Amino acid sequence: MNMPNPKLDAEALYTTLAKQLTTSLAQTENVALVGIYSGGAWLAERLAADMQLKERLGFIDVSFYRDDYAEKGLHANVKPTQIPFEVDDATIVLVDDVLYTGRTTRAAINELFDYGRPRKIMLAALIDRGGRELPIAADFVAETIALSEDKSLVLQRADDGHFSLTVNHA
Repeated sequence: MNMPNPKLDAEALYTTLAKQLTTSLAQTENVALVGIYSGGAWLAERLAADMQLKERLGFIDVSFYRDDYAEKGLHANVKPTQIPFEVDDATIVLVDDVLYTGRTTRAAINELFDYGRPRKIMLAALIDRGGRELPIAADFVAETIALSEDKSLVLQRADDGHFSLTVNHA
């Protein structure tokens, strides 16, 4: 049975990430948050509320943009991408729960450019677990951990909105 990992307090990590973003982006104009489904979308929703950016919140599903689409296939829970603001000249913060190989981030950037040309794209991740296959790095990260390839880290959101992290065997 997979249990939440008490060493990885998702709420404390969220607070760390939110402080980093708030401090770093305080003087930045035209900021927007784009959460990558699903964990990144949950984080982006809460960040947008805390940072008063609800009108500058979007969501992205990278399923069709992944370079391993043929290998992974289509998941039943594909969600529509929603970018309800002008992407051109915006500072976009892509939000993801776990940064691993970099393939999801690359796919999100590719899809984002279908909506316009941002001034800048930054990446915020709750956890960086290493294992990069592409030259991608987070601008904001709450925690860096080492996790073996046979394990996955899953963010969960309770009905009350609180986050928890579980380490699963892949």
